[in-house]
Amino acid sequence: MSVLVYVEHHNGAFKKAAYEAVTYGRKTADALGIPCVALVLGAADGAGELGAYGATRVLQVQDPAFSAFDSQVYASVIAQAAESVGAKVVILSHSADGKALLGRLAVRLDAGSVSGATAVPTTEGGFRVRKNVFSGKAIAEYELTTDKKVISVMGNSIPPEKLGAPINVEALSVTVPTPKIRMVAIKRIEGNIPLPEAEIVVSAGRGLKGPEHWNIVEDLGDVLGATLACSRPVADSDWRPHHEHVGQTGLVIRPNLYIAIGISGAIQHLAGVNNSKVIVVINKDPEAPFFKAADYGVVGDLFEVVPRLTEAVKKFKAS
Repeated sequence: MSVLVYVEHHNGAFKKAAYEAVTYGRKTADALGIPCVALVLGAADGAGELGAYGATRVLQVQDPAFSAFDSQVYASVIAQAAESVGAKVVILSHSADGKALLGRLAVRLDAGSVSGATAVPTTEGGFRVRKNVFSGKAIAEYELTTDKKVISVMGNSIPPEKLGAPINVEALSVTVPTPKIRMVAIKRIEGNIPLPEAEIVVSAGRGLKGPEHWNIVEDLGDVLGATLACSRPVADSDWRPHHEHVGQTGLVIRPNLYIAIGISGAIQHLAGVNNSKVIVVINKDPEAPFFKAADYGVVGDLFEVVPRLTEAVKKFKAS
């Protein structure tokens, strides 16, 4: 028996979410008293490094079919790997790919499933998994009674823990189905850390008055090493690209620090960011709903406050 962790990579490189998933898998395996096995699909550098985060084995399947993501192909291969190592629990990242895989894997393995888990399962008196519900307003605890379980882990929920040294990577032989999806083109967004993985996020809304003022947000983001985000009205007005939109209808994020500039804090926006560890709100309206969710609030003109904040951060870093 084992816990199997499907580890995502991008262009052959592992990111923070990969190490979070392996750490979660290792802690789950420790609770169950069984080993943790990591699975990598396609060519990836440094797969053996996953052993340093708790995987006792690292399996890799190489095939041209993995050049593009096809949830049917990936689910088939992961299910075969789970059967080969006797996996009782399969762990995924709660990413776009993970969301596409979770349901398929649960059906293939006849398993119970929980998406977006935020804590390591408890195993005393049953196998229970916690996740946020009602747009982050409550925490639910699910008990999985099936023999096999599939869980996706919400980003920034489990800090990666490096414990040991890299291990050897083993080739795994499975049957890779013929993809039913034909890849036409791949357009990747390059630049800063992706929003779901970012630890610091600076976001702005309609209070910025127009895209021509976005430079003050970029300046603050640069000095903080933050990833930029925006509210839905900003994305809908084409001030910023839609992949920066956070909220109930955009990306759900959990950074350590979220700075909201000129955003009123409608419930739809809060649903995507209210699990941030620290929320800072800058708004000239003292009645803005966002202040109720803020850890720190600044009532003032953002065009005066934000540049002064940027300069203060520069001076602090210089000292």
